[in-house]
Amino acid sequence: MHDAPPVSPMVHPVLLAKGFRPFFLVGALFVGIALPVWSLVLSGRMGAPTYLDAVTWHAHEMVFGFGAAILAGFLLTAVGNWTQSETAVGGPLLGLVAAWGLGRFAMMASELLPPAVVAGLDALFLPLLTITLARPIVRARNTRNYPVIVALLALTTANVLVHLDALGVVAALRRRAMLVSVDVIVFFLVLVTGRVVAMFTKNATRAASCRNDPRLESAASIAAAAVLVVDALVVGPSLPRAVVLAVAAILVAARAFHWGARASLGEPMLWILHVGHGFLPLGLALRALAEVSSRVPQSLGMHAITAGAIGSLCLGMMARVSLGHTGRAITAPRGIPLAFVAVVVAALVRMSAAVFPVGASLALLVGSALTLAVAFVVFAVTYARILVGPRADGKAG
Repeated sequence: MHDAPPVSPMVHPVLLAKGFRPFFLVGALFVGIALPVWSLVLSGRMGAPTYLDAVTWHAHEMVFGFGAAILAGFLLTAVGNWTQSETAVGGPLLGLVAAWGLGRFAMMASELLPPAVVAGLDALFLPLLTITLARPIVRARNTRNYPVIVALLALTTANVLVHLDALGVVAALRRRAMLVSVDVIVFFLVLVTGRVVAMFTKNATRAASCRNDPRLESAASIAAAAVLVVDALVVGPSLPRAVVLAVAAILVAARAFHWGARASLGEPMLWILHVGHGFLPLGLALRALAEVSSRVPQSLGMHAITAGAIGSLCLGMMARVSLGHTGRAITAPRGIPLAFVAVVVAALVRMSAAVFPVGASLALLVGSALTLAVAFVVFAVTYARILVGPRADGKAG
């Protein structure tokens, strides 16, 4: 994302000039709506749509609603830089946002629509996004980023399998498909953080010790892909899955040893990335332990990854990318450091809920969800002017 963006004509409205602008905004607003709704469902004040069971519906919307929106915003912008050719702006970008929005409407209003229509509307977005991103990558023969295409195809397949299960075409696949979808997001996070976190830290702190080990980076990415494959193929707790998860945890943690985490502590735009990344090996390690010990709840590791790593890293990257790609200094606007703290606290509270009895954990679950929602609403309110307005340097994009 640090390379100069490709030259493109001025697009009006400016909100449609780059993929990060609309998708970061709608993704943050979606969290601000979806998590309070989930809190009402948890507390029995509202029923969840019956197309999927309540837990799967919540997980699906966090991955394919929120996660897919932020992933789209990042990749539509990054692939343009990686290939030096535009991905989608103006009308085509609006079409992608509309496809994403139709999916969210269908999942929320599934009681009013035929099940096949719900599935079709929600399944539309990811194939369109994959085609949009694959074209410039393949055209530029940008082989380094072919794994991006493969991962998007895996994410698309996971979503289709969830819907096929809901429609009764296949049986008992929704849980495994959701697990794989989280693994795909983890793969993207491992890939992207390996490319940027040490670089961002070194550029900002001038710490000469900040560096990447290319061999460890490759090994960590391969390990993250291996977790995805094992979760797709192996059913139920297993020692092989535990071993793969443990190896992945070790490699993901080891590669960050020289990323300069200590040097980042005084800068919110940096420490949120280091803390968010720290949740990745923690979550993988806890998942490994859950495979071999019934004393470790499976949800403990999963929410270290989802609420912790995905929540923190998405918010941190959204805050940073939105400034850098609108020609602004990478300095946290007022309120954003508190949003960073809130997302980390929400993750820790959600993890703690996994070890409490059901009755005692309800308050923690609701508190975590609402705290996370507030963090992303703060982002949306703070960054709305930046995302819908022109670049500070007067350039297009």
